[in-house]
Amino acid sequence: MALTVFIDGKEGTTGLRIFERLEKRPDLHILTLSDEERKDPAARKEVIHAADIAVLCLPDAAAKESVQLAEGSHARILDTSTAHRIAPGWAYGFAELSPAHRQGIIEGKRVAVPGCHASGFISIVTPLTAAGLLHKDTALTCFSLTGYSGGGKKMIAQYEGDAHTPDLDSPRPYGLTQSHKHLPEMTHIPGLTVSPIFAPIVADFYSGMEVTVPLFGKQLNCAHPVEEVTACLKAHYAGSPIVKVLGAEEVASFGGFIPSNALSGKDGMLLMVTGNDERLQIVSLFDNLGKGSSGAALQCLNLMTGADETLGLNL
Repeated sequence: MALTVFIDGKEGTTGLRIFERLEKRPDLHILTLSDEERKDPAARKEVIHAADIAVLCLPDAAAKESVQLAEGSHARILDTSTAHRIAPGWAYGFAELSPAHRQGIIEGKRVAVPGCHASGFISIVTPLTAAGLLHKDTALTCFSLTGYSGGGKKMIAQYEGDAHTPDLDSPRPYGLTQSHKHLPEMTHIPGLTVSPIFAPIVADFYSGMEVTVPLFGKQLNCAHPVEEVTACLKAHYAGSPIVKVLGAEEVASFGGFIPSNALSGKDGMLLMVTGNDERLQIVSLFDNLGKGSSGAALQCLNLMTGADETLGLNL
């Protein structure tokens, strides 16, 4: 018997991509609401209570409302918003971080999909803190370059429509107050005691993301940082069909330039260590709409339903 799934907010960028991936799956039956009903709390409550899994693709306030509407139901919740990523009782939806994270997704009643920028930072830092190569009280810096689709329909329309202005032609740093909504999970999930300096940048390409954490070798507890950090990451993600760690020859094949949109349209993630043992950069390369959003949500949904983890993913 097919499981029933309701996508609350399927009209948005993330929700639409998830809907398109799920609508033809024989193991799932997608519940929908009409345009008139989708903003009616009573109608949403009724369909959430009829669902086995409710996928929330909503702003934070609306996602919190949907969770309240789900009270008393048997529905499991998969939330793509920022609202519950470090909330007690919620599993953090990055299965590759640890066996406990994976099991939390498989068994969880409430699962939060990670943020896009946060996914890159956490994919780099968590294995290093877990292995003891990086102290949790290290003051870190993170740069993240993303395509404009991460800003949703409004930003996509800005870049692609008649409202496109010359200032959109160049990369634009944002989050200038150091209070970006991804910072809490970037600090909490790796267990850091100090929030990193976070410098996100949006540029004029549709999708793709390149998250970079620069380090001095002396910040790491090892003698040969490039080699040992690469080995640490390779060991941590060994066997993952989704996250791959590149060796030195593969990094060199980029020719000295790493295009941020290299994995646009894909659901995988590439990690690489560049630089030298005195000064190095660790890079996480993926699609902000893939492993950074709908691809991550689909991976979580697969684990929640007992399907193959990679079912429907473009790797």
